[in-house]
Amino acid sequence: MIKKFDKKDEESGSGSNPFQHLEKSAVLQEARIFNETPINPRRCLHILTKIIYLLNQGEHFGTTEATEAFFAMTRLFQSNDQTLRRMCYLTIKEMANISEDVIIVTSSLTKDMTGKEDVYRGPAIRALCRITDTTMLQAIERYMKQAIVDKVPSVSSSALVSSLHMVRMSYDVVKRWVNEAQEAASSDNIMVQYHALGLLYHLRKNDRLAVSKMLNKFTKSGLKSPFAYCMLIRIASKLLEETEGGPLFDFIESFHMPNCTARELAPAVSVLQLFCSSPKAALRYAAVRTLNKVAMKHPSAVTACNLDLENLITDSNRSIATLAITTLLKTGSESSVDRLMKQISSFVSEISDEFKLISQLVMGGFEYKRAIVDCIISIIEENPDSKETGLAHLCEFIEDCEHTVLATKILHLLGKEGPRTPSPSKYIRFIFNRVVLESEAVRAAAVSALAKFGAQNDDLLPSVLVLMQRCMMDSDDEVRDRATFYMNVLQQKQKALNAAYVFNGLSVSVPGLEKSLHQYTLEPTEKPFDMKSVPLANTPITEQKTEFAPVATSKLPEKPGPTRQDIYQEQLAGIPEFQGLGPLFKSSEAVQLTEAETEYVVRCVKHTFARHMVFQFDCTNTLNDQLLQKVMVQMEPSEAYDVLHYVPAANLPYSQPGSCYSLVSLPEDDPTAVSCTFSCTLKYLVKDCDPNTGEPDDDGYDDEYVLEDLEVTVADHIQKVLKPNFAAAWDEVGDDFEKEETFALASVRTLEGNYFHQDSIGHTDVLDTAVPNLVLCLWLATTQFLGKQCRNHMKINISSGCCLQTSEIYQWVMLPVSTPMVDLTKLFM
Repeated sequence: MIKKFDKKDEESGSGSNPFQHLEKSAVLQEARIFNETPINPRRCLHILTKIIYLLNQGEHFGTTEATEAFFAMTRLFQSNDQTLRRMCYLTIKEMANISEDVIIVTSSLTKDMTGKEDVYRGPAIRALCRITDTTMLQAIERYMKQAIVDKVPSVSSSALVSSLHMVRMSYDVVKRWVNEAQEAASSDNIMVQYHALGLLYHLRKNDRLAVSKMLNKFTKSGLKSPFAYCMLIRIASKLLEETEGGPLFDFIESFHMPNCTARELAPAVSVLQLFCSSPKAALRYAAVRTLNKVAMKHPSAVTACNLDLENLITDSNRSIATLAITTLLKTGSESSVDRLMKQISSFVSEISDEFKLISQLVMGGFEYKRAIVDCIISIIEENPDSKETGLAHLCEFIEDCEHTVLATKILHLLGKEGPRTPSPSKYIRFIFNRVVLESEAVRAAAVSALAKFGAQNDDLLPSVLVLMQRCMMDSDDEVRDRATFYMNVLQQKQKALNAAYVFNGLSVSVPGLEKSLHQYTLEPTEKPFDMKSVPLANTPITEQKTEFAPVATSKLPEKPGPTRQDIYQEQLAGIPEFQGLGPLFKSSEAVQLTEAETEYVVRCVKHTFARHMVFQFDCTNTLNDQLLQKVMVQMEPSEAYDVLHYVPAANLPYSQPGSCYSLVSLPEDDPTAVSCTFSCTLKYLVKDCDPNTGEPDDDGYDDEYVLEDLEVTVADHIQKVLKPNFAAAWDEVGDDFEKEETFALASVRTLEGNYFHQDSIGHTDVLDTAVPNLVLCLWLATTQFLGKQCRNHMKINISSGCCLQTSEIYQWVMLPVSTPMVDLTKLFM
């Protein structure tokens, strides 16, 4: 028989497993005892436990041997022992899928299901529904309806949970039980109400309107089950993902208690305090973990538990002990900290390495150091007055930096910002030390940084050239090549060469360049590789993070993946009609052409090419009783644009997004006519379908849906480009292509660079309106129509006006002095 262990053995896990060395053949031999008369309940119970243990351990039972054991087990229904009968129910559920002819026990289970013994009824319902298929379900439908509304909570919950499982195989039959489920949802029992709500949701989840009505009903009437409220919160959050609803958000927000006081937390803390002295390790861990989180915001509320937490420091479970110490450090007073530190010193020497991981990360981890470096760089960029102090800290940091990624990042920053400081010579020593002491990658980055000092400061050029000569003797090929290259460029003493080859690198997408080079090698040709076929690099978008997630392990940054434009380029290249359009110049943000609550949701992404535009319409069908086919958006332009081709979406099922495309040619006779308005109409073939199965009718009819007008603006033909050194790029152009005019923006108080879809330089897009002096703003853009980069240098004085300098613009439009900001877009026509 099974050996009984005491509580200590159960908690520590030191007791041996009585089923550890079971063999399937031996257990099946023992199962023959089921056929003996009279039945021995204790021995049969033990054997059934062994069979279930083997099944849960993944032991494979053959169909024949499983069927023989199952038939032998059915004889145990002759016994009236309650424990043995309930074990039989459990065995039926486990062996239902591996045995044959399991329906032989249907009559016995039906008898127990409708009997007077409540202890049998619930488990019998679960077992019976496990072996019932679609053909047999209607025979027990009457019994299931009665069980759902039964007054015994265990019977009602069993019927509701079983119904929830049967929804997957016979939705139509279970859907007829919705009235009984609604009646069960008003039960006073918390589990019955929870299970009834779950069944109602799964019966209606494909009907958004029905789910919304159910949610409104229960939020107004209220529920007694906390589990049911958790289910309502999940349903409301899922609806919020699909639609915007103020009442739903208010309902979820009502459960949040961000400003609760210590007095309101006192009852919960008292219960957690009792759990701290529980003999079960799971309860102790849950209690101390929760108290640890509460102590972060309300340390005074947890102070009453300090004595119990101090007792947990010596707990055999080191996870509990670690949490107890960290909680006490948050809630303890000044007098208790010294005593705690003595306990911690002895405690740290005893725990294993995994509990010291956080300390290691804080003291020397890569993520921690990277966060500090990023913070210093952000301060330097946002606050020019702190530039020299920040650069000095970074110079000291790279003197003893073991991370190549951080060292190269700092060297790049020194090469960019160091030459602009009042004393640039003091940084050269730190940079050249990296050439002498560091690895190949860091030495190469140091050479590039030195070249920028020589290119921007004539006084330092002779010293930099001497250092470059030394670097030409380096053992690494990359370092020697860079030193030789920069040496020859700097010796020319030409600003144009310095701007092109020292300050500003390639302004193309690196994944796009890699893909274009790979495609060039696959196609044998004598033509040289054309860099103009590579998409330009977009300005990276950085999102401000409000909180930092805990880091488990230190790892190097991953290789950057393809950009959004690279993904669009690959998708469009796979469509035969678009293969001859050339490289993708720009993809706009999605424009909504319908309201979010309409039958069909359509949004458009505009893709700009050299002489064409492709409009990608992402469509979603929100009607579950319709299937749309041959979906396309017919476009009627107001200007000289020509619609060349439509690529329809073959099918648009319910709630599955699909895309259709329209190809439009740009006007060739007037390349400056870039703005246009399109009237759009969604056209499709409608086929009615069954909302439950999704099967469409054979016949359909044509229909259309009017969308909002779509505008093509100047911004769709302007692309941000990366120029690390704008001053050098401006000098590179020269004075021959420069125009300068002054405009008064009388009706405009703010001016943002994003209006022109251009990139700001040096964070000068942020204007301080409190400063009356002249504010300098620099923007950079490129336009596809001009085939050149357009560089704009804009000076703004809030009280006086705007001075705009433009280089490499071949068509100039004069504007009156009082022209508002909207008309400034004509400068790019």
